[in-house]
Amino acid sequence: MSTETTDHGATYAAAYDVPIYQKAVDHVWIHTVNYIELAQKQGMHVFERGEGSTLYDARGEAWIDALSGLWVVNAGHGRAEIADAMAEQARKLAYVSSAAYTSIPAVQLAQSLAGITPGDLERVFFSSGGSEAVETALKIAKQVQVLRGFPKRYKIIARRGSYHGMTFGAMSLTTGNRAAQERFFGPLMDGVYHTPSPNRYRNDFGLAGEEGDIMCARWVEQEILFQGPETVAAVIGEPISSSNGVHIPSPKYWQLLREICDRHGVLLIMDEVINGFGRTGAWFATEHFGVTPDIMTMAKGLSSGYAPIAATIVRPHVFDVFNDERNTVSHLLTFGGQAVAAAAALKNIEIIEREGLVARAVVMGDYLLAGLRMLAERHPSVGDARGLGLLCAIELVKDKETREKWPRDAAFIKRINELVLERRMLTRVWEILHVAPPLVITHEEIDRMIAILDESIGIAEREFGMA
Repeated sequence: MSTETTDHGATYAAAYDVPIYQKAVDHVWIHTVNYIELAQKQGMHVFERGEGSTLYDARGEAWIDALSGLWVVNAGHGRAEIADAMAEQARKLAYVSSAAYTSIPAVQLAQSLAGITPGDLERVFFSSGGSEAVETALKIAKQVQVLRGFPKRYKIIARRGSYHGMTFGAMSLTTGNRAAQERFFGPLMDGVYHTPSPNRYRNDFGLAGEEGDIMCARWVEQEILFQGPETVAAVIGEPISSSNGVHIPSPKYWQLLREICDRHGVLLIMDEVINGFGRTGAWFATEHFGVTPDIMTMAKGLSSGYAPIAATIVRPHVFDVFNDERNTVSHLLTFGGQAVAAAAALKNIEIIEREGLVARAVVMGDYLLAGLRMLAERHPSVGDARGLGLLCAIELVKDKETREKWPRDAAFIKRINELVLERRMLTRVWEILHVAPPLVITHEEIDRMIAILDESIGIAEREFGMA
């Protein structure tokens, strides 16, 4: 799979009005990048098409997508099969109201998800994106507790460093940029409490390995007891948190959390929005830990980004309270289970199964991680390399011995980002540099990514006197 600019790409560029870049700066509100950075420094990037792990911009230049968009495009770019499935469904039926009806592809997708998710997860509530899936999980957890006869169980325990979305409830769980959230949107949702999260590199308790993970789980129980179990509805966490640095916890951590939640009548929500659909070398990351949550969220890789769709799936004992003519879930989303999006997700799952992309993520993930660990051996600013499957990262540090952190907005971090972009590689360069390419990535493309990172980090280290 070549990553070089092709004649075909040049043809597309010639057909484009190049001022589209300025039009993008003038009219498109990019979600997380400062306007001045785009307009005057970094520049806007406008993409026209994709193939596999490669994107082509409006000038025909090829970029390697080292983050699958945003941990989304698991099946790779340019899948005509998915586009055809969407078109075929749109010609037949695009939409019926999710308030009271459903469609054939939505039914088929729900059945498929019940088959590939772990344990007895089987009842699916569809939505449009990960934030909505998390909002749905929160509402279900709280309503279920009330309908079970526990009206005071409204509190949610999340983890420090977590990311669960940017709608109001989901944002209230998220702690990655807490100060900014509180400044603009505070007070956030009441009844949310945060506990330490597993971190093998810089553990909050000064404990090594599994012992640190277990202490994090024990801390959750202490928080439940402190709040009063009769007031706690649910505990939520990503099986492997990308926002908190891609630390891989011990299976005992999640197994202990499962026991703690069961002991205190608390629902366990696992957020698989980033982890799911083969990303970690299993259909869902929870499979690595041998537990089944009460509620699980999914999005992103559900359709590999070909259509906006997400889902919240629950176990029978969670849905049981709604098997009563008096009880309906107090929640509605207009585009939940939209027929064309469901058709895209079905075809995406078919491709992942047919091409063995889950198993491929194991093989290619091992190869990628070996390359990232080579960078950690070679570079004084790379403190650690870690990951599972094709969910990987390196941690950039000021000092490898002390593990002193770089601020996210440090000039050194910004310089690496500039250098990586100059070499036409797309990823997220913060103090944690994420590498999570599509599951169709090749050995040659991984070699190219590692070479780009090696060169970019090396140049930055020399410029900042670290080499």
